[in-house]
Amino acid sequence: MDIRNYLDSTYLKTAEQAGVSETENRKIVADYVAEAIREKFKLIMIRPDMVAMARTMIAENNSAVTIGTVIDFPNGNGTLEEKLQEAEQAIQDGADDLDFVVDYEAFKRGETDKVKKDVLECTRLGLSYNKIVKWIIEIAALNDHQIVQLSALIKNVVIANFKENQYESVFVKSSTGFYKTEDGKPNGATVPGIKLMLENSFPLPVKAAGGVRTRNEALEMIQLGVKRIGTSSAKAIAHGENSNSEY
Repeated sequence: MDIRNYLDSTYLKTAEQAGVSETENRKIVADYVAEAIREKFKLIMIRPDMVAMARTMIAENNSAVTIGTVIDFPNGNGTLEEKLQEAEQAIQDGADDLDFVVDYEAFKRGETDKVKKDVLECTRLGLSYNKIVKWIIEIAALNDHQIVQLSALIKNVVIANFKENQYESVFVKSSTGFYKTEDGKPNGATVPGIKLMLENSFPLPVKAAGGVRTRNEALEMIQLGVKRIGTSSAKAIAHGENSNSEY
């Protein structure tokens, strides 16, 4: 097993969040893309406005690294039209994977019809272009019962509306890494949370994102059954090194 095949090397900070200029932030992203090319990671996960640059770099290096981006990030509370428009632009810019943030607050308010429609229409768009679609449910914002319900909701929408051979292209993903928790609680993937997702999203695959910083943690997630790992510690994980990354 090559652990690199599971790693979505991730950098999603804006310049403001990173405390740098726009030019400096673009250089950071370019360095992440270059590293992903050298290390042969599965994917580089970046903000939508960086996709076109990454596509050019990957093409120039004849690399097999794929490009993922986030849609309606990090809160997921945009309109369906905004989600679709942002996704369409990302596809045109060269994205391979579209990681949509579920409107998890709407879900918590009981607005399940809205969430189902978002999942249906955005998944339909992504699959129509033969893209990978992932739905970030933000487990740190949910209790266990809500993790179960939201994972099952996504699964049921996909099973009811798409073909069996498309299931592997629609993931349920744990976290944005940007949710603000209280009392030092984890805001990324946890073993209990991932187990609930795996049990209730099957046969859809699961991506563990955030909080996976070491090779052992990554291997634990893979052994549980996840198919992808989103991390800004991809190089450290691949080489068995320590990381002090936030994501």
